[in-house]
Amino acid sequence: MAKVKLLEKNEVNGETKVLFEQIEQEFGMIPNLFKALAHKPNILKANLLKVQAVMYEGELKRELKEMIAVVVSNTNGCQYCVGAHSLFLEKLGMSKEVIELLLIDFKTAPIDEDTKHILEFAVQITKEPLSLSDESFSKIQALGFNDAQIVEMISVVDLFNSFNIFLDALSVDLDF
Repeated sequence: MAKVKLLEKNEVNGETKVLFEQIEQEFGMIPNLFKALAHKPNILKANLLKVQAVMYEGELKRELKEMIAVVVSNTNGCQYCVGAHSLFLEKLGMSKEVIELLLIDFKTAPIDEDTKHILEFAVQITKEPLSLSDESFSKIQALGFNDAQIVEMISVVDLFNSFNIFLDALSVDLDF
């Protein structure tokens, strides 16, 4: 049970109600994450805009971003994000078996080696961002990613590290 009240659509008004309608249109529901954030409408709006910019826009494929989300969240032990974004991967066509392998050990999953390097990079950033070596960074550049794409990649890592902390600190239950 969440440590804060999860606000429902009938409990909000003004800009928050408009944001809830937008969220419901995008997700088919209002996820508990956004219900918790609704206590601070400006923070809700900022996070929604960040989700849209990081996950729905940009040059990287959505499937890659969702894999990063799942692996980062699994590294952090955030069951909410692991569950929600595993479901998004499934909706994008990834099998449950491959998703399970991403969670057990992504290095053994039947995904291409470049993606494995990216996921390893994401885990390194999550665990020890200050010890990210030039070699690790160079490896991502050698895969053909430009600066903008690397910023986008790290933004996905950043988004989910932040959401993992927020959701786990408040004990927000998975609602997907």
